[in-house]
Amino acid sequence: MTRPRHPELSGDYHVHSTFSDDAVSSLADNIAAAARAGLSVIRLTDHVRVSTTWVPEFVSAVAAQPVPEGLTVLTGVEAKILDSSGTLDVPSALEGVDAIVIADHQFPGSDGPVLPHLVRERLDNGLPVADALDMLVGALVGAMRRAPGNQLAHCFSILPKIGLSEDDLSDAQLDLWASTAADTSTLIEVNEKWGCPGPRSLGVALAAGAVVVASTDAHEASEVGRYERVPAMLTEARR
Repeated sequence: MTRPRHPELSGDYHVHSTFSDDAVSSLADNIAAAARAGLSVIRLTDHVRVSTTWVPEFVSAVAAQPVPEGLTVLTGVEAKILDSSGTLDVPSALEGVDAIVIADHQFPGSDGPVLPHLVRERLDNGLPVADALDMLVGALVGAMRRAPGNQLAHCFSILPKIGLSEDDLSDAQLDLWASTAADTSTLIEVNEKWGCPGPRSLGVALAAGAVVVASTDAHEASEVGRYERVPAMLTEARR
């Protein structure tokens, strides 16, 4: 297989299995798909909450899978940020999990997660955009500091849901986000499904020394390692 132009494309760091209720492929199917795609790394990642009890079963099931030569199989649990301090919706029993994949599924408010349409209403009613973005970046920074050495999932995917974009982030906000990722050894995934973080954010992350990885956020095996948007995003980020 031709060597990927970007080294990140040799991995897929966010792939869901039937341990997630919105995915259709088994662990074995995903591993086989990664091998067929010529990947060197796959992170099998499924959704959790603080109440989730099946993590030990998941870890054992991954460990029982035969792994093709040349492929490294990692585990992950995807957990949302709950509030502006960076609290994560993650169970305590995480033995054997290689990384928490930290997600901005809802807006992290001061008292808990806020649905996107309610944040839009607050913005329409006068909440300054800069204040909202400070809260979001603060939550991401808090989560990275609380749980260093993990991974950010589809970061800034919440912004279009609240009527904003990464263009609304200031240079200072992006610098803080990127430098914290570098300082805490947090991986930043560039996500095929959601198309984020965008090239500007990725460029800041790379300049800060943060490690960027690629992911498809696949929910079925046929999507594993199949990148259409990510290569161009990485190319632009490196200009």
